[in-house]
Amino acid sequence: MSTVVETDVLIVGSGPAGASAALALSTYGVPNIVVTRYASLADTPRAHITNQRTMEVLRDLGVEQEVVAQATPQHLMGNTTFCTSLAGEELGRVRSWGNDPLVQAEHELASPTRVCDMPQHLMEPVLVNAAVARGTQLRFQNEYLSHTQDADGVTATVRDWLRGDTYEIRAQYLIGADGGRSKVAADAGLPMGGQMGVAGSINIVFEADLAKYTAHRPATLYWVLAPGATVGGIGAGLVRCVRPWSEWLIVWGYDVTAGAPDLTTEYAESVVRKLVGDDDIPVTIRSCSAWTVNEMYAESYANGRVFCAGDAVHRHPPSNGLGSNTSIQDAYNLAWKLKLVLDGTAHPRLLDSYTAERAPIGRQIVTRANQSIRETAPIFEALDGLSPQTPEQLWANIAARKDATEAAEKQRAALREAIAFKAYEFNAHGVDLNQRYTSGAIVPDGTPDPGFTRDPELHHQPSSRPGARLPHAWITSGSRTLSTLDTVGRGRFTLLTGTGGEDWVRAAEAQEPEITTVVIGPGQEYEDPYGDWALLSGISDAGALLVRPDGFVAFRHASAAPDAGELLADALRSILGHA
Repeated sequence: MSTVVETDVLIVGSGPAGASAALALSTYGVPNIVVTRYASLADTPRAHITNQRTMEVLRDLGVEQEVVAQATPQHLMGNTTFCTSLAGEELGRVRSWGNDPLVQAEHELASPTRVCDMPQHLMEPVLVNAAVARGTQLRFQNEYLSHTQDADGVTATVRDWLRGDTYEIRAQYLIGADGGRSKVAADAGLPMGGQMGVAGSINIVFEADLAKYTAHRPATLYWVLAPGATVGGIGAGLVRCVRPWSEWLIVWGYDVTAGAPDLTTEYAESVVRKLVGDDDIPVTIRSCSAWTVNEMYAESYANGRVFCAGDAVHRHPPSNGLGSNTSIQDAYNLAWKLKLVLDGTAHPRLLDSYTAERAPIGRQIVTRANQSIRETAPIFEALDGLSPQTPEQLWANIAARKDATEAAEKQRAALREAIAFKAYEFNAHGVDLNQRYTSGAIVPDGTPDPGFTRDPELHHQPSSRPGARLPHAWITSGSRTLSTLDTVGRGRFTLLTGTGGEDWVRAAEAQEPEITTVVIGPGQEYEDPYGDWALLSGISDAGALLVRPDGFVAFRHASAAPDAGELLADALRSILGHA
């Protein structure tokens, strides 16, 4: 056994969760090492939808524009189409990912960022390159084998496949970001709910010029209702655009009880031809792999000094595009807490808030993603396509919807309603942004939870109540226009107040750790020319919001307070685990 390598945080896995953890920690100046058993970063598209909350995280970490430069923009994502094949009949569309005009307005009101499609094999290099540039040590072909922990740290045993030996890494904390078959989570004994392997799917990555079937209805997803599409998988055949309009990924189901088929190039091409519906277009198969649809979530994300993030703790199908988003947000939630504990600012009990805050989100998104699969069935039901039948009968049912009969009219209405209901998968804006935390790192302000006035899965409802993400509003500073979200983050606590909030400013300046102060009002450093912040802030001009480094409101006081210093000091002690 060679010399022990030492670091503050060891991260196992270089996917979205691990890479984001490394980027955030290095941005905050925390030494960290990433080990991955693979020889490279992701070489297939896998995760891709990147929602507004994740773009806000990437904005704060300084890589938003690199992602935007490489991603497919929002306006090319949104005509989710249901058809018999790309070359066949179209059955209907859903304006998706914020491209419905009404939903688009909600997106613009909610965030300074935009949804985009950033395939994982492009996202990982952005995150990892930035992390390494800021100090992360990355070790390819280094496989995590096991760990032990004691009162002072974690010792991991790692195999270096290049050297052919094993060695130890000693860290104060270990993050397991090693995916859906996480060995770190298993070794840590994290309790899991749900089940693995509920259905089987196949990913086929291929190249083909499909512009003539797609460019006039640009979308990320094209759903194909064809014979066999309801077997296993995610409810229907799926043709996913990786890069318009030449790189693609197909998802096709298989009977998980019978095992995956032989994934030959010939088999892959036969599935591509089936879903595209054109036997003459040149097709190049790049890869073919089998995976299972899972419905599993961890009930705890930590055991002592070991924490897990991403697919290690929430395992689900790609429906709703929640996987990499939730993974990146897990890492962002954990990183600032580790930083403050490691530098002695916070008590280690602050880290208890990681499970308290993120485990409910993980369970929610596992449930939502699997529910979205089940919500595909009514589309087939409208075409009487779920019962065993010949392909000829399915085609006849699809054709019957065109008839000028009462039965066909009912069929058309049922099909429209079933397709429109898929908004819960393709426009679940509330699932993306309505996260509410309850933990020791949040100080309740005594106000009752107002709940949601609209469907909380479909619609975002901004709130400044402690535990909610700081509302976005456009404000100005001199000639600059910026979001309220741009005034917070960067690893710091921030206090927002307004005209008359001088006591809060003085109180903030006297605290340790340092708190950045933001005063919004006429003649102040920041102004509210549209009046949007006044409507969203939830406080009077002389009130205060204390915002955590991750942009979530930790403390709120609605008005001026002569004892502001004492109130703020008590809140910080509570948030940092000292109370």
